[in-house]
Amino acid sequence: MKIMLRGVGVALSDGRVKWLLAVTLGMVVWASVFYRFVEGWSWLDAIYFSVITISTVGYGDFSPETAAGKIFTMFYLIIGLGVFLAAATTFADAIITQNRDDDGKA
Repeated sequence: MKIMLRGVGVALSDGRVKWLLAVTLGMVVWASVFYRFVEGWSWLDAIYFSVITISTVGYGDFSPETAAGKIFTMFYLIIGLGVFLAAATTFADAIITQNRDDDGKA
């Protein structure tokens, strides 16, 4: 557990990780504001939908009802998925690389 926490700390100090996490968070905020005002959802529902959509979990309990919401969601998914995957991959790579370096196997 200690090694994992140190790896997370190292990952969060990496400029690439910080930038990608900031972009991902920005996209979630942007989408949440859109869904709040265009779809009329509560803030919690809008944030929830934004996160489960960008992560491709998609439980199916919410879906856009307006044409604008449907069109926005298509673009949000296409762009957001790439950003989300890049952030997750870069974050995981930083942790794995740190742990590998600590073990002396790099």
